[in-house]
Amino acid sequence: MTKANERSTLATTVYEKLRNDLLHGAYGPCEKLRIEAIATEYGVGNNAVREALSRLAAERLVDRHERRGYTAPVMDLAAWQELGRTRCLVECLALRQSMENRTDEWEEAVVVAYHRLARIGRSEDFSERLPEWHIEHRNFHRTLIGNCGSRWIVEFCDQLADQAARYIYIANLNNDNGRDGNIEHEELMTVVLEGTIEEAEKVLTEHYSKTLRAIENMLQADELAGSGA
Repeated sequence: MTKANERSTLATTVYEKLRNDLLHGAYGPCEKLRIEAIATEYGVGNNAVREALSRLAAERLVDRHERRGYTAPVMDLAAWQELGRTRCLVECLALRQSMENRTDEWEEAVVVAYHRLARIGRSEDFSERLPEWHIEHRNFHRTLIGNCGSRWIVEFCDQLADQAARYIYIANLNNDNGRDGNIEHEELMTVVLEGTIEEAEKVLTEHYSKTLRAIENMLQADELAGSGA
């Protein structure tokens, strides 16, 4: 392997690790991302970290500030509401197209993805397996829309899911809303396989709307606490 390839591979490794840390709440909102500290923690050079941060900024997973470096993105109510509404609109479109294009292979993939997710959701050590649950949760929702026939739509949905992941991860760490995700995901799987497109769109919208409201409540409570009200 050439030195150029080694540098590229190292930068990609740093990018993937830092991206995972950001999506799973390792850095708080607006927290300064210090290049030297990250390089020391990951055991790499500063250039690899700079390249990773530049890629993440292009994906809007970190905020770049002129002459002030990088920070983890802000988490605010207005941004979350816009993100939630957009995700409902785009994923309902993708789900509709997936169902119109249904195949036996796709239906089987939906069932398998659901059971992988539910197995973790029902486990006694769920809190310890939360990172694993998030991977399978993403896979389940991606499988639902993955048969839509449009790479562009799937990639855009992936970007929206990345933006939502930080909010959802933190909300799950503080989950006291009484929701049963297993029941919701089973209902979604069932209606996709056995119901009409309109019924499936309604269930998906309700599922995301519950998440939207739960995180709205969390952010509003944080705003009240911050204001001293």
